[in-house]
Amino acid sequence: MVANRSRDTSPEKAVRSLLHARGLRYRVHTRPVVALPRTADIVFTRRRIAVFIDGCFWHVCPEHGHIPHSNVEYWEPKLRGNQLRDRETDDALRDAGWSVLRFWEHESPDAVADAIERTVRLEPSNPTTT
Repeated sequence: MVANRSRDTSPEKAVRSLLHARGLRYRVHTRPVVALPRTADIVFTRRRIAVFIDGCFWHVCPEHGHIPHSNVEYWEPKLRGNQLRDRETDDALRDAGWSVLRFWEHESPDAVADAIERTVRLEPSNPTTT
């Protein structure tokens, strides 16, 4: 599992490239809330928007995710724990006043970038956040 990337995956880089080309600036692999030990893939600090691009296997995508048939006693709690942590992260960020966007790695980078851009351009700016 050491070879599995936790950041800078191909889907993330494709979306980031599109966002940058559209003039949007963001932080990469950053904690939206410093006290919360979770990092988002793309963070718009002033708009308080955290974006996650989840891998289909690791986050058990309804279309492509599955629990492996071998070593089920390891994989099932591991993958279910990832899903639980995702929900806890979403709740904690929303409680802190952040908008959370989640996408699957199989989604079209153009569609993901469109959705992110719409949200960033429509969310009111929060001048107290840096």
